[in-house]
Amino acid sequence: MPHEPATDRPGYEQARDQLADLVKRLETGGLTLEQSLELWERGEQLAAICEEWLEGARARLAAATSHSGESTDGDADPPRPF
Repeated sequence: MPHEPATDRPGYEQARDQLADLVKRLETGGLTLEQSLELWERGEQLAAICEEWLEGARARLAAATSHSGESTDGDADPPRPF
């Protein structure tokens, strides 16, 4: 995952909160079509940022668990989704 400067890319929680606020604005209505489209496009960007953070976290967890909890007896529980 490419790393952008912190000022250009919000952290997961910040992106998630911005996305939730944006959805509320869209649901409230009263916006022009152009405003709605701009908010929708920003929402898509924020959703992609959140997904990148989550994929990175999944990869880190998978790497950590593969190094620390490997079992050769086959009785280990399968990984659980988040």
